[in-house]
Amino acid sequence: MNGTGGSPYTSGLGGRPVLVVTLRCVEMTVTAPLHQRGQGDRRGPLIDSSELRRSLFESIRRRIEREEPFVVVAVTAGPGGIGASAIVDSSGETEGTLPFTDWADLVSPAALELLARSQSDSRPIVANGFTYNVFFDSYVPPPRLIIVGAVQTAQSLTRQAKELGYRVIVTDARATFATPERFPEADEVIKGWPQDVLPTLKMDDLTYVVLLSHDPKFDEPTLHYVLKQPVRYIGAIGSLRTQGKRRAKLIDQGFDLDDVARIHGPVGLDLGGKATEEIALSILAEMTAVRYGRSGSMMGAEAGPVA
Repeated sequence: MNGTGGSPYTSGLGGRPVLVVTLRCVEMTVTAPLHQRGQGDRRGPLIDSSELRRSLFESIRRRIEREEPFVVVAVTAGPGGIGASAIVDSSGETEGTLPFTDWADLVSPAALELLARSQSDSRPIVANGFTYNVFFDSYVPPPRLIIVGAVQTAQSLTRQAKELGYRVIVTDARATFATPERFPEADEVIKGWPQDVLPTLKMDDLTYVVLLSHDPKFDEPTLHYVLKQPVRYIGAIGSLRTQGKRRAKLIDQGFDLDDVARIHGPVGLDLGGKATEEIALSILAEMTAVRYGRSGSMMGAEAGPVA
């Protein structure tokens, strides 16, 4: 069975993520009657599915509210326990139970592999001498784009990022710039200095930070904070000369070469465009390449000459 895209989180009331997902796995019900197993039965423990499903639904609700990625794992075929479900989170921790021994060790590698690719798929699991078909349903929150500097390019970047499913937060200390009227598509527009705003925002592997202010009063506190966070992408506007001076200063301030190498600058892929919409497109193209671990080069060039 080919992998499919993971189930997206959706946003609702007040622009906040809410529990509006199709929990296909957990909705399944164990239809086979529970029975007393005889001595020597190698299958795993019997499962009280109704109580377990209630517990898993509550756990899923909490994880979605916290914007945490996870996988719902469900048995879809096998000698017993059809519909039994469990959760594997991004750290490999598990919750629930499946109808075979050592189930967490057996399903966690596949769950983490699929979660890293934001994919869902079915896999055969051999346990206790039986083969179980297990469905892995990945739930990944939307990627989070934080734009520092509410300039014109930020308006274009916000619009384009929303079309690709990003949750967009725009922040700027200038009251005339950081207004919802200028950024109607943004999920949040926050007026404030980076050193005050950024610590209030979630920073993780789903977070992309783009620095567009071109002003040291914004640049320095932003980079000082996000370089210490596990964010997926840091992009900073500015010429090669500006980038060189910025990197040298950061190293003088105690950051090492690996730290400053995380900064994508000048931000974006070299598409040649000069208009704000084109600059935004180049930034989003680079973010997409980083997101999927690609180089961002032309696909025809990578294919090589036709024989």
